[in-house]
Amino acid sequence: MKKCYVFPGQGGQSVGMGKDLYDSNQVARAVFDEVNDALGQKLTDLIFNGAPEELNLTENAQPAIFAVSMAMWQAAGKPGGDYVSGHSLGEYGALAAAESISISDCAKLLRARGKMMQSAVPAGLGIMAVIIGDVDAAGICTEAVGAVGGICEVANDNSPGQIVISGNTDAVMRAMEIAKEKGAKIVKQLAVSAPLHCSLMSPIVDEMKETIDSISWENPKIEFISNKTADVISDIADIKESLVFQLTHGVRWRESVQNMQKFGIAEIVEVGPGNVLT
Repeated sequence: MKKCYVFPGQGGQSVGMGKDLYDSNQVARAVFDEVNDALGQKLTDLIFNGAPEELNLTENAQPAIFAVSMAMWQAAGKPGGDYVSGHSLGEYGALAAAESISISDCAKLLRARGKMMQSAVPAGLGIMAVIIGDVDAAGICTEAVGAVGGICEVANDNSPGQIVISGNTDAVMRAMEIAKEKGAKIVKQLAVSAPLHCSLMSPIVDEMKETIDSISWENPKIEFISNKTADVISDIADIKESLVFQLTHGVRWRESVQNMQKFGIAEIVEVGPGNVLT
């Protein structure tokens, strides 16, 4: 029976996540300590006891979710599996689990990635929202931009009937109104502090590429399913390019899960805080 381990992205963070594991498991505690040392910061203080609005900042949420995910992975004995995949930020956890990148380097990379994303769009000028229901999200985005201008794009194709949109605040807010008018069951702004996976991230592409290139990479030891292709990629150059690509393009999660079925994967296990992917 083939198994795939999947790692969640931003949005599932909460103050106190991973605290029980830190207190009870020495292996997990070592992962948290390694991330603290890599960042030169007691990130665990923020994760376990910080203010939610501070944890929700992209530059904090990304290494925090990664730390919890890797602590769980290591505490479980690095179970391996046949495939790994991750949703957005979760791709970095998947690649660390596949030993393509070290935990320390990945924590540093995610802190840099988070800061870049945070700086790409001034606070308050970009948001993300989830639309649940049988509606044409791409068409809604086009209609919203036509009405108020700006950027509004599909950021995550999560599953049939669940799409996340991203862009300028006015455009996304208008898209949310249109989605409700067209019968969407749920329309909700997400707890992220930057408009991810859309063209508003274009200013950071070159810097992110340089940062990724500055870190040591190895071929993944577990088959890695990419957000860009919704398929397995293994060449390091392709992996690096896909991580840059996902800054400005949507996550193809629905197709990824559908392809997992085609690959003969019979069990999918989520590794990380919360149960968003489940």
